[in-house]
Amino acid sequence: MPGIDRISQLPESLLTHILSYLPTKQSVKTSALSTRWKNLWLSVPVLDLDCGIFPFGEDQVLLNFIDRLLEFNPDTRLLKVKVKCAWMEIDGLKDRIRTLIHRGPRHLDVESCTKYIDSDTEVYPYLEFVPLNLYTSKTLVTLKLTFSGLEDPGFVCMPCLKSMTLVEVHFRDDVTLEKLVSGCPVLEELTLVRDMHSSFVGDVDRFMSVKSGSLKRFHVPLWHGTYCSSSVKCTLEIDAPGLEHMTLGENQFDSIIVVQKLISLFMVDLDISFAVDFGELFLYGISSVGHMIISEKTVKALELYSKVVGLIPKFNNLSLLEAVFPGNSLQFLPAFLECCPNLKHLILEVVYSREMEDAFELTNVPGCFLSTLECVELKRIHDWEEEEMKVATYFLENAAVLKKLTLSLTNYPRYVPDEEILYKVNEVKKCSPTCQIHPDWELC
Repeated sequence: MPGIDRISQLPESLLTHILSYLPTKQSVKTSALSTRWKNLWLSVPVLDLDCGIFPFGEDQVLLNFIDRLLEFNPDTRLLKVKVKCAWMEIDGLKDRIRTLIHRGPRHLDVESCTKYIDSDTEVYPYLEFVPLNLYTSKTLVTLKLTFSGLEDPGFVCMPCLKSMTLVEVHFRDDVTLEKLVSGCPVLEELTLVRDMHSSFVGDVDRFMSVKSGSLKRFHVPLWHGTYCSSSVKCTLEIDAPGLEHMTLGENQFDSIIVVQKLISLFMVDLDISFAVDFGELFLYGISSVGHMIISEKTVKALELYSKVVGLIPKFNNLSLLEAVFPGNSLQFLPAFLECCPNLKHLILEVVYSREMEDAFELTNVPGCFLSTLECVELKRIHDWEEEEMKVATYFLENAAVLKKLTLSLTNYPRYVPDEEILYKVNEVKKCSPTCQIHPDWELC
């Protein structure tokens, strides 16, 4: 019948479950719908609170709000807590966070306040440290801390924590991260973003150790920008023999050391430079990988390493390689592929430069061309000039077991007619009539 409020007739447990998908601000607004909804938001097992919605300078209003929520059902467990208070220094909030942790959440996401007050005589940093009871939570499954401070925990035991994300977290000393990770026996995923320009006094964040027997995925994502640089030098040490996926997407560390060979490593995605002095420890540590993605920046670092040190370690298990080669490093391609004796699939992007036309003359033939390389995809072919087609010809003339070559265009305007491209493709195909050539006219 029209006019019947069927939603309000649902069980309270179902209504609070629905409200748990809303930010707390929106959940509170439902209290104005009817008497039935007046206090429902107080029973929602999720707190998703942006402190910025409260009037500036009226911290007590915020604290009273959290207190009311905590006192309404003191025995009810909060399954998820998300609190954002960036750039707001709130005296007393740490005590509320401590109480929220005590309520046994499975998921905790806290964005704390970090401020730097500059003057003519001093730099005064303000940082909110997380409550110490965090380190012994027996319920947390996922943890995300942003702009927070971590004191020396002394003892860490989080037996259920599987995923941890630390974004620009300030550590009291260099062993805090190692203690934190080591105290999570089932931790499987770690995301780490350094504070690249810390103004805190003290010789900290110079050495970071990720030591875990359970860790499977480790990510250092692109966060600050492609050309980031740090005012604080830092060495990253990785001791995680069970690691399966690793992403190093930024130069947040000036040196990276892999303590022992990562024999379980399946995929690594690198967009970094690395110190030549520590290159052997790093490259040998990841040499068991099966799928590798390397950026233009990493290719240049590998090329420099090969010139200064010599041979790059063999990647005997590598079957899939995705690489971006700058035109002036293309001559390094055969030498690098020589280190991949069992490569089956290559996805190659060449950053074309008209000033480096001689770079497209490739002659050396790596061993994988004669035995394993079956599929090659050349990405971002711009205007299909003769020099660029030499790269395709190089693979067709020399890869003895090649079965498929894919030529992928870019999203730039193409000024060469399809007929001319088809003519060039047919000319290239004469080099290897048995190979299937797939020109991709769509965007890739």
